[in-house]
Amino acid sequence: MAERAVSPTSGAVRWVVVDSQTYVLHLEVTGYLASLRARGCSPNTERVYAGRLALYLNYCHMRRLQWNAPGFTGLSLLQQWLVDTPLPARIKLPAPHTVRCRSRGTANAVMTVVAEFLRFGALHGWVASRTTDLLAQPKLLRFTPPGYDPGERGQHRHIQAAAFRFKSTQAGYEDLSPAQIRHMIASVSRARDRFLIALLACTGLRIGEALGLHREDLHLLASSRIVGCGIDGPHVHVRRRTDNPNRALAKSRFPRNVPVTAELVTLYTDYQYERDRVPQALGESMVFVNLFRTARGRPMTYPNTKEMFDRLGRTVGHACRPHMLRHSAATRWLRDGVDRDVVQRLLGHVSPLSMSTVSQLVQAAIP
Repeated sequence: MAERAVSPTSGAVRWVVVDSQTYVLHLEVTGYLASLRARGCSPNTERVYAGRLALYLNYCHMRRLQWNAPGFTGLSLLQQWLVDTPLPARIKLPAPHTVRCRSRGTANAVMTVVAEFLRFGALHGWVASRTTDLLAQPKLLRFTPPGYDPGERGQHRHIQAAAFRFKSTQAGYEDLSPAQIRHMIASVSRARDRFLIALLACTGLRIGEALGLHREDLHLLASSRIVGCGIDGPHVHVRRRTDNPNRALAKSRFPRNVPVTAELVTLYTDYQYERDRVPQALGESMVFVNLFRTARGRPMTYPNTKEMFDRLGRTVGHACRPHMLRHSAATRWLRDGVDRDVVQRLLGHVSPLSMSTVSQLVQAAIP
């Protein structure tokens, strides 16, 4: 099982995989998770990968397979087992209740992590090459995505594709209308939550980027030259920091700045008034802090934020996820005629291929 481990000396938080009976570390998986940290992956990525690899090890134990030599049949059955096996109910429900299973997209994500782990094992001599040879197969790209260079003779159309992957339709582009966003903001009673919702909708920040903001990142005056910033107008700086106490991490390694509206500045002023009434929060440098629960004044975490958005979704009667607000910002910018290159920079996309996908999805979503 995947476990959260805290160092007794430094307090550093890591994710590990242990035997559920003896709590002995699975050294190879734990080593792979350590490599994710070395590459600068977020703690949330580490947590998700730990859970998926624990699931793989449990499957191998159940099928009496060696995890480092599952064979073609073992991997094929794992792929099908992932979508056929019912998930445990979130709460105890009286029978009969709806049985939930993993989607094909989720199964593909698990198989991708397993394949990466096995390839990592091959580099360290834990996994034989005959196993990793099973993970990919040659494929000819008949249709290429926008911006893809097939080569002068089409040589780049021949690629190695994942061998164990379901064909699945692309997920729909989920955004929120301006009226829905206004309703969300009006439906929360706390100034902090109103500011967070409006910030995500205005700037298109990822939730990790928002939770990782420091107060020094908010330049909300008409001119910020007094603090050494030459950018005119109110704006937000997005910076990647690896030492945030709430483990929030900006995905992009490149800093950027995003302009904000006067309305957002007003909502931040309301939040500041609410925050200043909590003495524990006065010395905290992070923007978003706990004000209404234990550990007041401490930075908000991913679970805190998810709980807030889940409650909000039940209140307004539709799904409310932070990433939908990011999509809403992209939709608004493209509808308003903002150049795609500018939108790419505002969203923090490094690859133009990511922006091409966003543009296609947005165009499909615009009536």
